[in-house]
Amino acid sequence: MQHEEHPAWLQHHFETPLQQYDSAKLGMWLFLATEILLFGGLFCAYAVYRATHPEIFLWAHHLLDTRLGAINTVILLTSSLTMAWAVRCAQLGQRRGLVLLLALTLAGGFGFLGIKYIEYSSKYRHGLLWGKQYKPDPHYLAEHFGLPEGQAAPQVGHAAPGSHAAPDGDAATSATAAPATAHAPAPAAAPKSGEAGFAVERTTLPPPASAPLGRAPAEHAAAHAIGPQPEYVHVFFSIYFLMTGLHGLHVIAGMAIIAWLLVRSMRGEFGAQYFTPVDIGGLYWHLVDLIWIFLFPLLYLIH
Repeated sequence: MQHEEHPAWLQHHFETPLQQYDSAKLGMWLFLATEILLFGGLFCAYAVYRATHPEIFLWAHHLLDTRLGAINTVILLTSSLTMAWAVRCAQLGQRRGLVLLLALTLAGGFGFLGIKYIEYSSKYRHGLLWGKQYKPDPHYLAEHFGLPEGQAAPQVGHAAPGSHAAPDGDAATSATAAPATAHAPAPAAAPKSGEAGFAVERTTLPPPASAPLGRAPAEHAAAHAIGPQPEYVHVFFSIYFLMTGLHGLHVIAGMAIIAWLLVRSMRGEFGAQYFTPVDIGGLYWHLVDLIWIFLFPLLYLIH
């Protein structure tokens, strides 16, 4: 008969509200640990490809919109603030503040997904997709990299003079290579590739020019950023869509949780005595934000 004296929100298998709260929080932390393991594997795959194919990431990251990525970062950081504030309002029994802040957090999620839709639709239109679906529009590449009008972007295996990759040395292939940029250095010798007409599997980046902290001048970096298209650019976009797409699914799941909390908050189900679901939902949303904080610099700000 003791369970009949419990509050309605206290499950029968818990003796006290504190026991229920601690159990729920421990369970959530264990779940978040599995999420970290999931994304940790993807980050390991990123690190392996980044180390073995640096030219792919240095070249392809220029095709991402850094401004949209930065805006999404601000949106998610702001939503983390509103979510943490919502948890505090729930703890203090401030119903109106809780409802308002949950609504703002949900709006931040919609804003994030809206910007990702703009990014994804742009990649789809220009053929910047994963695996065999990677079929870039040469006119878009030429316009994006600021090449002269009517000049197509450098293609795979057509190393431009001054680039950090070179083909087999075939004279016919060299004749079709794209013109050098204004600040491109003299071409360096490159190892033979396994197949004529294609860039080597891994480009050996030349040593940077002498500068403080070993950094190369801006024009030196620019010359390599718009060099010939590496052979495995599709790998970058496969990683990009896999990691950002999986993160997007987590954002949608987090929004569903927040919407559920918002409905219950409007009914007045949370207060100073019972705020566990709000606190647990906040932990999940903070993890979603934290993952994006790593994804943004790794994919958008590569140097």
